[in-house]
Amino acid sequence: MKFSNKINIQNKKARFHYEIIEKYEAGIQLFGTEIKSIRMGKANIAEGFCQFVRGELYIINMQIEEYSLGTHYNHIPKRDRKLLLKSREIKNLKKELQNIGLTIVPLRMFINDRGFAKLEIALARGKKIYDKRESIKERDVKKNLARLKKR
Repeated sequence: MKFSNKINIQNKKARFHYEIIEKYEAGIQLFGTEIKSIRMGKANIAEGFCQFVRGELYIINMQIEEYSLGTHYNHIPKRDRKLLLKSREIKNLKKELQNIGLTIVPLRMFINDRGFAKLEIALARGKKIYDKRESIKERDVKKNLARLKKR
């Protein structure tokens, strides 16, 4: 059974604030009303971050709005959700986090062709202020070139 892949929730600030080193695709442990809200596009990962808790990786501070048709079985919007990765990937991430200045940030949430919600996470290093200025300059140059090509 094919599902529509229309859901693509992005963390636009992550690429501006962080230098992406390595990407991973992780499943998310969800309740029924949570996946229904995600399919309606009512999720926000911009403020979320990943952290190890008792040897397992969790996404913290990710907002999934309550399902509008849910009853008293509805979920808590900002609860910690477990990320599902292979044990080899978890060990690799744990080892990499020992380096100073590295963190794990969510980049985007999507629904794969089997209908499961997936989260693309990245091992990242925070950018310095001058790196952010360079990003802004590059973006402005690209905009100006695109404007000139339209003429």
